[in-house]
Amino acid sequence: MKWCLTLVLAAIAVPAVRAIERPYQPGKIISVQQKEHTRILYYLVNTPVTQDDPYYEVSVQLRDTVYITEYTPRHQEDTLPEDWTADTDIQARLDKQHLFVKRPNGFEIDLVVVKRTAGPRKASEPTPPKK
Repeated sequence: MKWCLTLVLAAIAVPAVRAIERPYQPGKIISVQQKEHTRILYYLVNTPVTQDDPYYEVSVQLRDTVYITEYTPRHQEDTLPEDWTADTDIQARLDKQHLFVKRPNGFEIDLVVVKRTAGPRKASEPTPPKK
């Protein structure tokens, strides 16, 4: 009976622990670029018929790391917020392969992390020795 009770309590506690969100941290948008993915819809007599799907590549710096992210709008007419330009300060939280950026209205935009790189060094930081 103890095992059943322990198992039930563990099953309830695990989702509650995973529901804890990471706190927002200040960041900065480095660049925003609109790009397109080309995908093949079908072939017509050995000729591919393609469609261009727009997406945005957003570079965001959080602390000393730059995250290259992608945002794919639901509709072709959807855009990113107009105030998202280079050197815009934002609030964001990182969760594995997703970067959630808080908008001024309180909602979040989910950006998929494609690449992580080291951020630019400050002038006061010494450069590491070359080997």
